[in-house]
Amino acid sequence: MGNILLVDDEEKLRNLLKRIIGLEGFTIFEADSLKTASKILEKESVEVVLCDVKLPDGDGVNFVREIKQKYPLVEVILLTAYGNIQGGVQAMKNGAFDYITKGDDNDKIVPLLSRAIEKVQLQKRVARLEQQVGKRYGFDNILGESPLIGESIALAKKVAPTDTTVLLLGETGTGKEVFAQAIHNGSKRAGKPFLALNCSSFSKELLESEIFGHKAGSFTSALKDKKGLIEEADGGTLFLDEIGEMHVDLQSKLLRVLETNEFIKVGDTKATRVNVRIIAATNRNLQEEVDKSKFREDLFYRLNVFAIHLPLLRDRKKDIPILATYFMQLFAQKSNIRVEGMTKEFMDHLQQHEWKGNIRELKNVMERAIILATGPELAVESLPLELQANGHRSQGTLSAFDLASVEKLHIQRVLNHTKGNKTEAAKLLNIGLTTLYRKIDEFGLEK
Repeated sequence: MGNILLVDDEEKLRNLLKRIIGLEGFTIFEADSLKTASKILEKESVEVVLCDVKLPDGDGVNFVREIKQKYPLVEVILLTAYGNIQGGVQAMKNGAFDYITKGDDNDKIVPLLSRAIEKVQLQKRVARLEQQVGKRYGFDNILGESPLIGESIALAKKVAPTDTTVLLLGETGTGKEVFAQAIHNGSKRAGKPFLALNCSSFSKELLESEIFGHKAGSFTSALKDKKGLIEEADGGTLFLDEIGEMHVDLQSKLLRVLETNEFIKVGDTKATRVNVRIIAATNRNLQEEVDKSKFREDLFYRLNVFAIHLPLLRDRKKDIPILATYFMQLFAQKSNIRVEGMTKEFMDHLQQHEWKGNIRELKNVMERAIILATGPELAVESLPLELQANGHRSQGTLSAFDLASVEKLHIQRVLNHTKGNKTEAAKLLNIGLTTLYRKIDEFGLEK
């Protein structure tokens, strides 16, 4: 049922409460002073404290504050022989679950304890979920053993506990949002919102509304007030990806947030205050954008307080097997497809590829390979044609015949996967159905 700590210097009352509570199956610990109660809390897993207000060595109302500071998930119910509004109000302010009068409210104790236990158990479940989310989106989720990624992780871990603005630099697909999420979860803001926005996905007007919000009537379709992401992320972190795409007019509004923690919504006349951490990312050279007058110099310096460069996948090829294995297991589990590994030739082709799309491209290739898998090991035939051709090219044997053979084999594999369904095969191959029929005739494949 739950563990209860009874704190009262009156032994007769403790025995009475012990009988009442014990009949409901609760485990009960007893203390006749705050000092004894503190020792029990240190040693035992207590969920609810039922505590007298007046004790020989202190005041139960103040003890509530001490308990909540040390054990925030423990709930406290105060008992008093002389109930008064002022004491009850102060107890609740200090974090008490409830405040009841001795004797008069004995029939309320068991239901009250049950509700308090339910709250504790719910809080514990939420804490476990937050811990799982933190692990999923924490630094442990950033895979790689190469020195380059190690340096980036080390920098991110150092800046995470601070409120410093961070600028993540690197090509598309290098994992900037993963880093931003890990920095957030490594900070004191971890329990608060983490919101992400790609600045290249909106027009100037829509982006302004998305970030800063608007008042009803500020433009034609603004039928009601809307909070922007900066306000929604209050207390937490806002990740602005592709910050280099932001219009210069909006850059000045963002600069004001960074400098004053204030902004003005579209159509509003007064400022709104926020406490939000900004993490920005770009694949552009912002210094060059500043030189071209396409990016504000003052904003660049405010964002560039702590810059972290994320390495290209082609510069950390040692990590390709680790990442490929992770994605293989992830997509095999999601698709419920039994795949146990990759052939050496398959891995050789992955290592030889340039990966211009970085980790995102590898992720897509591995998802596709799982879909096309025909055995317990991923083979070269399940790779895209350009990766298969790259493998031939690295061996110095690429010819028209070799490329045609690769194409023929690949189409046959896809047809096998779709069990001869040509419409589905054409979709997977990203070609027209007529083209597929022509290729089938050309290569003499079974229809």
